[in-house]
Amino acid sequence: MPSLPSFGGLRGRGRAHHQPPSAPLPVPLSAYVVDCAVYIDGERLPGRWTHIAAVAEVRERGEGFVWIGLHEPDERQIQGVAETFGLHELAVEDAVHAHQRPKLERYDDNLFMVLKTVRYVEHESPTSANEIVETGEIMAFLGSDYIVTVRHGKHSALHSLREELEAAPERLRGGPAAVLHGIADHVVDTYLAVSEAFENDIDEIEKAVFAPRSPISAEQMYLMKREILELRRAVMPLANPLRRLAEGCSPLVPDQVRSYFRDVDDHLTTVTERVTSFDELLTTLVDATQAKITLQQNTDMRKITSWAAIIAIPTMVAGIYGMNFDYMPETTWRFGYPLVMLLIFIACVVLYRIFRRNRWL
Repeated sequence: MPSLPSFGGLRGRGRAHHQPPSAPLPVPLSAYVVDCAVYIDGERLPGRWTHIAAVAEVRERGEGFVWIGLHEPDERQIQGVAETFGLHELAVEDAVHAHQRPKLERYDDNLFMVLKTVRYVEHESPTSANEIVETGEIMAFLGSDYIVTVRHGKHSALHSLREELEAAPERLRGGPAAVLHGIADHVVDTYLAVSEAFENDIDEIEKAVFAPRSPISAEQMYLMKREILELRRAVMPLANPLRRLAEGCSPLVPDQVRSYFRDVDDHLTTVTERVTSFDELLTTLVDATQAKITLQQNTDMRKITSWAAIIAIPTMVAGIYGMNFDYMPETTWRFGYPLVMLLIFIACVVLYRIFRRNRWL
């Protein structure tokens, strides 16, 4: 992704030469608050901030913004943040309970966006894996001078992204919308990495399906199908929110940032095409696996039927001679027993050769 240019013209108006006050006294961060920072002119102010002190500082200066990150808060924990930033109760409820589809909603003077995060679960072989894709969620509340991110899942951390943005102040000068772009870009880049790893697994599965006497089962194919559907549910619905942001659905997203959402949307299109092709290929592989299993079952049934027919001959003869009638063929002849055994053997060999020639055995 190309880096964002300087957005100096987008900074809030106010006392441009206001001298920053002394750093606030250290305050403990709650367990659910990952980080809370104030950014002025793209630079992070030193010290540790509560959300109340941070938003007061920004609004007193008339410039900058607050970025607070939360991790799996409950209703009580998020209530204070929601009241401070004026977050809509419906969006807050979605952020607490999670399990949302990717979406973009507008509430009064803020935006609420949901993104699904994915992680590729390392495994020795896709033919023996129990899980391939793990999902999480990132919710973002975007206002004119703040962005609140709520994460669900252990793999959806934004610490590295925050460090990356703080190392490029010209990007943070774009305000909260630039942070939202960074989050979307980070998530979609993860989609690309996961789809590439998934492609290798599908190639391995494809080789196993078409290999003779492969041990792959229908259950494993359905597992792969389930995992690709999970990836699809994360990727596909995100297209519409990104397109709306790129088209300027809200004045909270400046024109300079909107153009970069178009680039993220292009990357998402690439992932979408990959996932669609994966889904179609897996459908074909499932059909091929079912056909292979059916063919194997038919082969097994032929073998069982052939051996049953061969065994039926001695069974039938033994049953006849076991009736204990007085007048049975050749029962008093010295060579009668060997003759019957020889006829049984010849009949079994003939049937065996017939079934063998017809490839039933």
